[in-house]
Amino acid sequence: MSEVMITVRGEHEVRVAPERAVVSLNVSLEGPDRADVVARTTALADPIRAGISAGETAGAVTSWTSRRLAVRSERPWSNDGTRLALVHHATVDFTATFADFGALSLWVAEVSSIDGVTILGTDWILTPDTRARVEQEVSTEAVRTAVTRAGAYAAALGLSTVTPIEIADAGLIADGPGPAPMLRAGAMLALAAPPDSSGVELQGDDITVSATVEARFVAA
Repeated sequence: MSEVMITVRGEHEVRVAPERAVVSLNVSLEGPDRADVVARTTALADPIRAGISAGETAGAVTSWTSRRLAVRSERPWSNDGTRLALVHHATVDFTATFADFGALSLWVAEVSSIDGVTILGTDWILTPDTRARVEQEVSTEAVRTAVTRAGAYAAALGLSTVTPIEIADAGLIADGPGPAPMLRAGAMLALAAPPDSSGVELQGDDITVSATVEARFVAA
């Protein structure tokens, strides 16, 4: 039997427990007097900022940011179509990355009960080192799956030699025959955590890390 071109897809997926939680919140107040709104918002934001900073010192928080106070004013409309008195809004946004989920739970319970404080959401992530390691492992397993599938197809045809000529991200291999024998490193990697539907989530689900490759072989 002459050479046969075999094109296969390899996939692999693992689930990894999150290592960090990135919490977003804002402090926002409004009122008819601009100076009063600014003063009250600043007074409310300062202890939150201090608490996050203390968490960083203790090791529970790995990093955090705080945007400068933003102030806007508007003159709302009434139900009968007339303009009402000027209303001033002041907001301070925060993000904090927690490594200690127990400390996270306590902190969220404390600040979410304060009037004017809104927890916007929580993103569950891996550390960069873990993410890089897991992505490499998953990519390697996806390639091995492709090799195994190609070998199985070749064996079913009574062929014994399988030579890789192309490997790429899913969808990138052309329809025609591949180029001169080569091995192109590539993997389609996905890293996603389930969306946070409640706005406050203190225990993240496992993060799915997946890889998909397409590979082309010549079997003889």
